[in-house]
Amino acid sequence: MNMALSEQIVIPQGNAELRLARTWAQPRGFWGWFMNVHHTAIGVRFMVTSFIFFLLGGVLAAMMRLQLSRPENGVLGPDLYNQVFTVHGSTMIFLFAVPMMFQGFGVYLVPLICGTRNIAFPRLNAFSYYLYVVGGLLLWVGLLLKTGADAGWFSYVPLSGPEFTPGKRSDFWAQMITFTEVSALGVAICIATTILRQRAPGMTLNRMPIILWEKLVISMAVIFAMPAVMVVSSMLLMDRTINTQFFNPSVGGDVLLYQHLFWFFGHPEVYIIFLPGTAIVSTLVPVFTRRHIFGYIPIVTSVVATAFLGFGVWVHHMFATGLPQMSESFFTAASLMIVVPTAVQFYCWLATIWHGRLQLKLPMLWVFGFFFVFLIGGLSGVMLASVPVDWQVHDTFFVVAHFHYVLIGGALFPMFGGLYFWIPKITGRMMNDFLGKLHFWLFFIGFNVTFFTMHFLGLRGMPRRVYTYTPEMHWGGLNMLASGGALIMVAGVIVFLVNFFQSRATGRLAGPNPWAAGSLEWAVPSPPPHYNFLELPTVNGREAVWDALPNQPIVTGVRDDIPEVLVTNSLDSEPQHKDELPGPSIWPFLTSIAVSIAFIWSIFSSWGIAYGAIPVVITLIGWLWPRGHSPAPRLETRMEGTWTR
Repeated sequence: MNMALSEQIVIPQGNAELRLARTWAQPRGFWGWFMNVHHTAIGVRFMVTSFIFFLLGGVLAAMMRLQLSRPENGVLGPDLYNQVFTVHGSTMIFLFAVPMMFQGFGVYLVPLICGTRNIAFPRLNAFSYYLYVVGGLLLWVGLLLKTGADAGWFSYVPLSGPEFTPGKRSDFWAQMITFTEVSALGVAICIATTILRQRAPGMTLNRMPIILWEKLVISMAVIFAMPAVMVVSSMLLMDRTINTQFFNPSVGGDVLLYQHLFWFFGHPEVYIIFLPGTAIVSTLVPVFTRRHIFGYIPIVTSVVATAFLGFGVWVHHMFATGLPQMSESFFTAASLMIVVPTAVQFYCWLATIWHGRLQLKLPMLWVFGFFFVFLIGGLSGVMLASVPVDWQVHDTFFVVAHFHYVLIGGALFPMFGGLYFWIPKITGRMMNDFLGKLHFWLFFIGFNVTFFTMHFLGLRGMPRRVYTYTPEMHWGGLNMLASGGALIMVAGVIVFLVNFFQSRATGRLAGPNPWAAGSLEWAVPSPPPHYNFLELPTVNGREAVWDALPNQPIVTGVRDDIPEVLVTNSLDSEPQHKDELPGPSIWPFLTSIAVSIAFIWSIFSSWGIAYGAIPVVITLIGWLWPRGHSPAPRLETRMEGTWTR
């Protein structure tokens, strides 16, 4: 089928790159930092900020391991320990795992892999980042002011209610949830729209790289799951601030309603964290086996099935709450069923490795680490899906071990593999291979020493969330071993930081495609120019670089004097029209400040929402005020350029 794309602007060939650089230039200076809305800048900010929160959460984890390393230790008192483990869990889940694995990698990579010049709704994307930062600061300022959240990272009622947790501790936690989940929703809309409407011509649904499928599915999961936790945290805040009674059984409220709403979000959340890890694995395995992925359609189907089933297993977190046994049996079955799609992905990865030419480069070490660690976490998860077993080990360190094997194995190991893979694209320099391998082995050994030991602590009856224990319990030796493993992990992370800063300064230049990879982000220089692609590409296969024709067609007719992108249809990515994206603006930042004031004010007064809405409306008017499109250039135009599919 031949399709004329649009009018082509006739300009001197040598000026095209200069005009694109000027059109897509990112603002500089102090205020320029707040005005920037380009996806590469915002994506890097998400990754850097979330990694800082990871380091802060790791400091809290080290404090807990120090406290538990021997019986009757006095390093942390009970109140501070409650704050430390609550802020640690909340940081790792809400401020690190999702912002890094979904928002950071997604915002930076999706437009590049789609073959477009910026993410859809770039101002909404920037606004989402600022809200995320304020939410994280709110949680940590509370801890530093000794009013940190102290009811656990899921803040069950009635413990987190006004009767048992007076003051503002749980209020800070509840509004942190609102900040971070609104941020995730905004990014999900941007990523889903980019994938559905800005893919390069030729990148049909059947040719989409698996990482795009996973980002799209995760975006849908975020859109359906996040409102539940936003609603339940807002209900908790209203119970605490304006005396509603949603969770007060004495007047008709229901404490289990909180758990149902929270875990309806909480278990899809596990897969919102886990699926980006599998997306990285599905990207790395073909690159380092030098062949296309085995079982493309089964993997895509498994991703969709995992996200779908993830909404039907939340009650396995509530087996000890006295629910009817018949309903528990259904959720046990669903919890066992969800193992099957993951097993299909494992089979396809191993088949790809088996039939390929394996190159055991540094990113692949982390893939094999992921295989080992996540397999252990998955097996313990199957055990916990059984109601009798769950009753025995509920709220013990066995659950802590399982949780960390699944989330650390499903997130951190692929994350580090992805960082070693894409940092050369982001910075233009290769990471040091020796330091990278040292980092892997320290982290891998330390992780297993720490968390595998916790299985035995749980089976010996050690409950979670206790700040100390007596020598008669005989938990001291295993706790000391687990704390020693944590020190080894800390050493591994320090090696990574040294490697990153040293490589960024003096590392070997990466070039456009140091791994000889096949997706479109490797078709541009490292780091990418602000306009991403000098000539918008077309796609001839699932691995766009590997499958390119000798004279692969390019898109013509997209203007280079305004920030214009090509819009394609969702199914076959056929060109439909062009759209001018909004440029740099201070209004998303100002709007985020206005929204933040309203949200934080509402912690102290119910009038905060009413009065705080006024500056929000003013900044939104400034954001959305119509400015019209840029005028057409005074240049000769002609119909030219066809694309054959």
